[in-house]
Amino acid sequence: MSLLQEEREIILSNEYVEHFDFAEVEEFIKNASKDLFISHNFRTKNKMLVQPRGGFPTYNKMYALYEFFVNANVDVLPCTIDSNTRLNDYATSKKMLRLSEESEVDMLNGYPLVNHGYRTTRKMITHFNKPVSLRHGTPDARLLIETAIASGIFEIEGGPITYLLPYSKNFPLDKAFLYWKYVERVCAKYSTLNEPINRESFGPLTATLVPPCITIVIQLLEMLLSLEEGVKSFSVSFSQSGSVNQDIVTGAVIRKLAKHYANEIGCGDAEIHLVYHQWMGAFPMDQNFSSQLISLSTAIAAMVGADKIITKTKQEASGIPTKEANAETVANTQYLLRILNGLPNVVDVEEEENLTLEVKAIMEAIFNDSADTLWRKAFNSIKNGIIDVPFSPHIINHNEMITIRDVNKNIRIMKRGNVPIPDKCFEYEKSKCDLKKDTTSIVNDIIHDIGIMQ
Repeated sequence: MSLLQEEREIILSNEYVEHFDFAEVEEFIKNASKDLFISHNFRTKNKMLVQPRGGFPTYNKMYALYEFFVNANVDVLPCTIDSNTRLNDYATSKKMLRLSEESEVDMLNGYPLVNHGYRTTRKMITHFNKPVSLRHGTPDARLLIETAIASGIFEIEGGPITYLLPYSKNFPLDKAFLYWKYVERVCAKYSTLNEPINRESFGPLTATLVPPCITIVIQLLEMLLSLEEGVKSFSVSFSQSGSVNQDIVTGAVIRKLAKHYANEIGCGDAEIHLVYHQWMGAFPMDQNFSSQLISLSTAIAAMVGADKIITKTKQEASGIPTKEANAETVANTQYLLRILNGLPNVVDVEEEENLTLEVKAIMEAIFNDSADTLWRKAFNSIKNGIIDVPFSPHIINHNEMITIRDVNKNIRIMKRGNVPIPDKCFEYEKSKCDLKKDTTSIVNDIIHDIGIMQ
């Protein structure tokens, strides 16, 4: 028995997991409908795929949500996991699921997939026969991913950096890298049976003044870590930043460099896709303004040529969005995408060159680390502040990089900390900022930016 298989046996022997029949799971994946694979949909649909967010604790409510979404013409169904499962607390999830079923009041903020089990969930997934995207935020997702794939969920979001630095304070980063290495191996193994299992990184990070160079570097690293384990379909992503021009530049650079670095490690045959998130920051209280913000996101996604857009709703500022609000956004997004033809190809050569230089300088510093593996190089780079995510709560993150918006709403680097931004690029960034302001005014600007769209 291989080391991987031994580890799988241990993970799946958890008391909250039903008996796993590996042979049956492999047979299911081998014969699964290709429509369930988002990698197949990317290749054949010839359109930008539209995916809402959503998840309920009970099977019946989740089934009803999917039924509603399918009628609303979604391309990809979401499966948002509850926060107890995200923390591997299956005992609490089980208790809250029971209470939800008895009282019909939702006691969980998502679907407790491990507790429902793969045999039950698979009935729902195969019934609707649409690709499902697993969204969870779990540093140790080994059991969750095994259950998801056995259920027919062939699109897995997350990664050791993007699901740790924005969400966790002290979960050990080195463990997260090793746990996600397991996930990549399982995805790669199952990908040989039918269409590729798609892995998707989570680009929005803290969604607060994250400069494009940091977003892109982390996307590239998670992509490389995945590809080197054998994954053949990967989606890099980022979210609406607040600057139309900067988003277009980011889209162009991330596409170009993802292909470049995939080729560098001999994985040029992998399919690389681009996912764009509608605005992830604080939403306006005025729902009319929210609608405008969402429509603008859709137009930008069309301009960057995204392969998938993940939607928000005009209810974001007032609580958990209803399924009706989600369906409305999907319908509006699909409509807008159909009529957005002939958009101009906007190119900003100066910004693209500056961003490319920044990303390449950071990547070079990471590769030059003396560690023997890429994950250890990435770990050391975060520990040393070469990668620094603004507003990350995690204790390992340096939080020394300071960013602010310029007059055109672009996110600019005002203080680089240990991030190896080349001097030429740093001067360019600072030249766009109003540095004559006093410290109090700058801090107020940053605080105000959290609610920039209000």
